[in-house]
Amino acid sequence: MTTPPSALHHLGMPRIGTHGVPRLADGDKLSKKSFTSDQEVRWCPGCGDYAILAAFQSFLPELQIRRENIAIVSGIGCSSRFPYYVESYGMHSIHGRAPAIATGLATARPDLSVWVVTGDGDALSIGGNHLIHALRRNVNMTILLFNNRIYGLTKGQYSPTSPAGLVTKSSPAGAVDTPFNPIAVALGAGGTFVARTMASDKAHLTNVLRAAAAHRGTSFVEIYQNCPIFHDGAFDLLRDATQAEARILRLTHGAPLRTGDRVVVTDGRGGLQLLPQEHVTEGDGVTLDIHSPDASQAFALAALDSPDMACVPMGIFRSVDRPAYDDLVRDQISFAQEDAGGPPSDQDLETLFAGKDPWFVA
Repeated sequence: MTTPPSALHHLGMPRIGTHGVPRLADGDKLSKKSFTSDQEVRWCPGCGDYAILAAFQSFLPELQIRRENIAIVSGIGCSSRFPYYVESYGMHSIHGRAPAIATGLATARPDLSVWVVTGDGDALSIGGNHLIHALRRNVNMTILLFNNRIYGLTKGQYSPTSPAGLVTKSSPAGAVDTPFNPIAVALGAGGTFVARTMASDKAHLTNVLRAAAAHRGTSFVEIYQNCPIFHDGAFDLLRDATQAEARILRLTHGAPLRTGDRVVVTDGRGGLQLLPQEHVTEGDGVTLDIHSPDASQAFALAALDSPDMACVPMGIFRSVDRPAYDDLVRDQISFAQEDAGGPPSDQDLETLFAGKDPWFVA
């Protein structure tokens, strides 16, 4: 019997195939304009989605991937208009189901660079199960979650990430739900690449997109994005240069964790805390390790988030290697075909469909 592909991988042996996306031929070039569709962009004036779209279109030429080898799948919501505005293949799919559809696409088409664009409501409410299973499977796709902490398309109901107490059309006395922390959700689902960035910081956003695209497996990127109509100013404290310096905890692999005059140290209970620099002994500060197979540091960093945004970790929380679901599925197919002496014939398929334990009804 042939050793199954998963066993070969864990023995350190190479997989059957290395599945890659075709790159442009030498001399061919693409620009931001190459990825700008002829569709009128229809978001509200001042929406943070415009900045994300512009950064995304400017970044895509770096990948040196042909437009027909890029697929963008979205669900339902303001963010999910995205495929219309990018000149590539795309699909505006079903509410919350974009990760499931993208899983099938990534598995069937290893020649595609697959992106999922979703929002906090689409991904974390009706799409919660699809999101966590895509992350646990580690499918080759990049998930961009636009988080404006509100339902924008349906006109301002509170969402799974809305802060407690927020007054909306669906919570006139203030939301009483405890909001999701999307980073903690992604880490809890076993995410191998988990990051956070902001629409208003193009340089940081582009750097995170660059790292996410290079990762093999599921890359999850939460993007803070302002909704000027229904939740305006949600992230103003982080956009104000004087406030941001003291509040944003910038995550750089191998660097000490600090923000403003505060330093991240262990709290003695397995977690992390921020202390003023003068209260920290030299050498007691924590250094970020995004490649650690143990996700506890990343979880502890996510837990530093506070409702008043006194500390907001920003950057890559985790980036580790793990076999990708679609690679393993294709390896299984390759092994099965190798054992059978080649691709299945029509007769082989009939036998497969009939199964090994058929029932006959007279």
